[in-house]
Amino acid sequence: MTKLDRPKTTPPEQVYTLLVELGQTDDLPKGATGAGLLLYAPGLDEASAVRDAVSVLKQADVKPLDVTSYGTLDERLAAGDQIPPEEKELMARALAENAVIVAQKTWFTDDPDDD
Repeated sequence: MTKLDRPKTTPPEQVYTLLVELGQTDDLPKGATGAGLLLYAPGLDEASAVRDAVSVLKQADVKPLDVTSYGTLDERLAAGDQIPPEEKELMARALAENAVIVAQKTWFTDDPDDD
């Protein structure tokens, strides 16, 4: 078998931790100026995880403004992040179900009492 005849292998999917910023939309609570969603998205690489997550959010009529990736579980652990078991379970679920999992949502307001 030559190098060209070998079957191509694809890397395994990994789960990426993403923070998605949302602007003002009709779906936000009264007084909210935006929101942040912490989610877990599987992908072959970071770019595909971001694309898939944004696509899912747009299908739900959510309009992402910005996406920040914090990397895979291994990358986060290597950076010194402390990952609680519940978070690891959500990551495993995202991978097993090949689904984007929203772990947390935070509404932003201009009210200083909400800080």
